[in-house]
Amino acid sequence: MKLTVVGGGSTYTPELIDGFARLRDTLPIDELVLMDPATDRLELIGALARRIFTRQAHNGTITTTTDLDAAVEGADAVLLQLRVGGQAAREQDETWPLDCGCVGQETTGAGGLAKALRTVPVVLGIADRVRRANPTAWIIDFTNPVGIVTRALLQEGHRAVGLCNVAIGFQRRFATLLDLPASRIHLDHVGLNHLTWETGVRLDGPEGENVLPRLLTDHGDRIAADLHLPATLLDGLGVVPSYYLRYYYAHDEVVRELRTKPSRAAEVAEMERQLLSLYADPALDEKPALLAKRGGAYYSEAAVDLAAALLNGAGSPYQVVNTHNNGTLPFLPDDAVIEVQAAVGEKGPKPLPVAPLDPLYAGLMAQVTAYEDLALRAALHGGRDRVFKALLSHPLIGQYEYAETLTDQLIAHNREHLAWA
Repeated sequence: MKLTVVGGGSTYTPELIDGFARLRDTLPIDELVLMDPATDRLELIGALARRIFTRQAHNGTITTTTDLDAAVEGADAVLLQLRVGGQAAREQDETWPLDCGCVGQETTGAGGLAKALRTVPVVLGIADRVRRANPTAWIIDFTNPVGIVTRALLQEGHRAVGLCNVAIGFQRRFATLLDLPASRIHLDHVGLNHLTWETGVRLDGPEGENVLPRLLTDHGDRIAADLHLPATLLDGLGVVPSYYLRYYYAHDEVVRELRTKPSRAAEVAEMERQLLSLYADPALDEKPALLAKRGGAYYSEAAVDLAAALLNGAGSPYQVVNTHNNGTLPFLPDDAVIEVQAAVGEKGPKPLPVAPLDPLYAGLMAQVTAYEDLALRAALHGGRDRVFKALLSHPLIGQYEYAETLTDQLIAHNREHLAWA
């Protein structure tokens, strides 16, 4: 089995390598290719990856390359973990929207749209080359904004599934609180990427006992503290929103916070400098503890589970993925990309049935889905008017004066990445 990681020079990659090494019985990899145009980082991380494999007695080979076509040739699955523009572009995404009093964040609002505009054309170009090299290869997208990127891939007919680590993070957190193995926790996870709610927490599968009420009663304060939301909100809702919902439920509070502290991009850039220094140590043969603070916790385990299910029918029977709606949520178009539990096999994911949703959640999902549709049009076809309409439709913006200003700022800050600008 051959797997290729596009963006293999990312500081995330040792997390992925660790999962491949530990879970080799679930996903037996013969060849792993790390592809990245950044040669210096790629060789550094490639060397560490080989040491991790050696330490854990994995017999697979790891190669590095800057040649995309060579990397994807014969690959059974291609994992995408890109950041077009790097941390410098992320720093901009997180700062200029604040001038309008709008949240600055890399996956939602104006910053999220900027990232989508930079990313979608690049990802589609890669996907076309994957399809030419091996039409049966699966593309697993971890590149944000995952929902929009996955929708772009599926719209062009690629064999693609989107992956996010929010759900597996909740699964592990709830398992710890309940003092149970994570394998026993099944989430009623529903929404769009980075706009999800846990409407149930079940034991031993989708038909199991719902212990979410017990979780909220016994551990609601701790869960709320993790989300930086009041426990009374969770009690009133009776669900657990993802931490990305704080950008909606406490928007102005978040903006005030963001204006008084360094950006997350600046924090991550410093962390990456430290990680790369650690990776350069030839004695290091495991992922360092600092990597846990970088983000992407449990990404490797989710990726192994998904790849195993798609390639050989192994892995967990149900997994949270980003895939076409196809009637799962009747208030959304069939071609919308939703993030839900699905039965995943070699033919791809099939979403499980979802109970009717409260309008409080369905309404916000419908509005953000409409934004994602407009965002994808802007990413594919360009044009100031399309960017403006996408921003005007977003619930975190919505006012025409803000949308006008943010449109000009987005284009000015991203001109080098926008062919049409």
